[in-house]
Amino acid sequence: MKRARDDKRTRVVYLASSWALSYPSEKLVGRIPLMRAALAEFPDAGSPFEPVLAALEDTPLADLQAQYVQEFDLSRRHALHLSYWSDGDTRRRGDVLADFKQTYRQHDVLVDTHGELPDYLPMVLEFAATVDLDAGRELLIRFRPSLELLRLALVDAALPHSGAVAAVCATLPGESPADRNAVMKLAGYGPPTESVGLEPYDPRLLPLRGV
Repeated sequence: MKRARDDKRTRVVYLASSWALSYPSEKLVGRIPLMRAALAEFPDAGSPFEPVLAALEDTPLADLQAQYVQEFDLSRRHALHLSYWSDGDTRRRGDVLADFKQTYRQHDVLVDTHGELPDYLPMVLEFAATVDLDAGRELLIRFRPSLELLRLALVDAALPHSGAVAAVCATLPGESPADRNAVMKLAGYGPPTESVGLEPYDPRLLPLRGV
């Protein structure tokens, strides 16, 4: 019974995070009462989401959309593509993206990416919440360093979305690293050896494991 309730809580957190990190729309704003009601079923589940939900409620939609594009589409500092943080724009990233697609296909899911790459965090979270929780969590655990670097970048920028990412990290084994150095230590990664379109040792990227 406890496992079932814990899994339900995790699914709710993942779906709420998926929506909170998606491009703002009237449909998204209309979902806020549903998100609050679902999160309220579990003690303290809703508190990390309050900043982003309040921003969605209190900010004009056009401003929300402009801010989102600026922070998540035009800037790589808050990239929502998990393999960007681990593989950057290196050639090996293609294999990583193929692995995401294969995971979806193995579960007989035809994913409409809406033009996004398959490692787009809101898509991964929706898959975990609505299709296969265990397979989705495996992806999130595999890319835990990417999640933590994104979380830290959002905190540094004082963006309200940081709480949604922190809530996802809290569902994964162990405590979140306190800083970037701790993330690197957790991952055990060395510096990237190849880059296409990016300067080597770009500090925004999680260094690659030596081949």
